[in-house]
Amino acid sequence: MFDPKKLEQIAKQIHDSMPQPVKELGSDVEQKVRQVIQGQLNKLDMVSREEFDVQTQVLLRTRQKLSDMEQKLNELEAKLSEK
Repeated sequence: MFDPKKLEQIAKQIHDSMPQPVKELGSDVEQKVRQVIQGQLNKLDMVSREEFDVQTQVLLRTRQKLSDMEQKLNELEAKLSEK
């Protein structure tokens, strides 16, 4: 869902901003920070940009089909009212 490189970058920034004694605890702290960030991001109920773009394209195609169907319906109704 989220770009792992971005997540790594955020975790590294947080780790780098920690006081030196905390940093010296090693990779356990960095791993825990990464897990906490991932957990919180998952709670946000967000979609990736790629998923959003795909759904946008689906919506545009659906709107176009609906517009075409409305136009055909109007043409059929006009033909029926002529008779």
